[in-house]
Parts: sequence; C-alpha cells; structure tokens
Amino acid sequence: MPKHIGVMVDGNRRWAKVQGFDKAGQGHAAGAKKIIEFLSWCSELSVNHVTLYLLSTDNLKGRNGPELAELIDIIVGLSEELASLGRWQLQVVGDKDSLSAKAVKRLEVVEKNTASVQGPHVNLAIAYGGRKEIADAMRDILRKHSKDGSTIEQLADVMTPELIAEHLYTGGQPDPDLLIRTSGEQRLSGFLLWQSANSEFYFAEALWPDFRKVDFLRALRDFQRRHRRFGA
Repeated sequence: MPKHIGVMVDGNRRWAKVQGFDKAGQGHAAGAKKIIEFLSWCSELSVNHVTLYLLSTDNLKGRNGPELAELIDIIVGLSEELASLGRWQLQVVGDKDSLSAKAVKRLEVVEKNTASVQGPHVNLAIAYGGRKEIADAMRDILRKHSKDGSTIEQLADVMTPELIAEHLYTGGQPDPDLLIRTSGEQRLSGFLLWQSANSEFYFAEALWPDFRKVDFLRALRDFQRRHRRFGA
C-alpha cells in the first residue's frame, strides 16, 4: 500500500455542467462531499498521508470573482467539517497570504483544533503552486542562513536536495508514492513538483464527484502491479 497519496480533485465544474446545474458551485459542493468519502476509504486502508489539491494559484487568477469566492468558502467549510469529525490531522499547504484574512483565520483554527489528532495526516493544498513552494523553500533557506551570518559560499557548500525538502510545505513528511488525477486530464498542473520525482501516476476518467471506491481500488491495484525501480 502507498504510504502517501496525492489527489488532484479535478472535474467539479464539468460535472455540474453535465448535471445541468447553472452554477459551478454545485459541482464544487458535490466534490467536497466526495472528499469526506475518499478520506474514509484511505483511513480504512491505513493510508496515513494524503494531500488534496483543492485550489491552485492558477485558479486564483483564472476564476471570476463570484465563483472564486464561493469556491474558497466551500473549501474552508469543508476543512471545518473535516475538523469537526476529529478523524484527521489537517495541515494547510499553500500561499495563505493570497487568501482573505477571514479565510486564513478559519483555516488556522482548523489546524489548531486538529493538531493533536492521532489519525492520518491530511494536507489541504489551498492556493497552492509547486513552483511557488520551491521558491518559498529557497527563500526560507536564504533568510535562515543570512540570519546565522553564513556567506553565499558557505550556503552553497551545504545546499542539498535534502535541505530544500526540509523547507517545503510538506517538510518532514514522506513523498507521495501515488498521485491520482480525475477527469481524464493527464498533467501535473504544478502539483507537488518536487515531491513527485519518484511518484507513480494514475489518471482516472471519472469526474471527481463521480469517483467511486471501486475506481480508487483500481488505482491501488494498478500501483501494486508496478515495479518501482528508482533508477535501477
């Protein structure tokens, strides 16, 4: 079984359109309900780390105002519902500064209230971009070494992939073994660019709200059939 699964929950807007709904928000709401189901499946199978790609930095730029505001409210509401269940330790990964102060405060309460939960660790990738994450990690490293009085030459001597990984949003966590994307799209869209160097990928045709447990089990069976060589 994979220890860490990343999921690009894609297809909510298309699902709403196929269902004949007027607003994309109805698709986002259906997708939020599916996330609770999905995390329950992961818990049943003892998958202890999950990262959910909920809102990208591109979404912040590309969605219109009312739809974006509704989407963010649905995502924050989802995080609060997950916290109320008390089954998962929740961590928000992404650029919180790009969200409203009200949304950030609500998400901080979610993280605080689930910090001591002994269940699986769930990363909520909100306002997330893989390139931004790597840039932020490099900034953190530079600031730390500048504060310590290190020279550029000294920093260059200690700069390793391991050091960069420590400063990522997911620092200290295992890299994802399996990345799943729904809706038939076959690209990463900036998701966990650094961490996915050795991940296996599975692309499902189902739109996210239609993603079933049997689809998840197929993804796991496909993963288990693969021979992970890691360069060998």
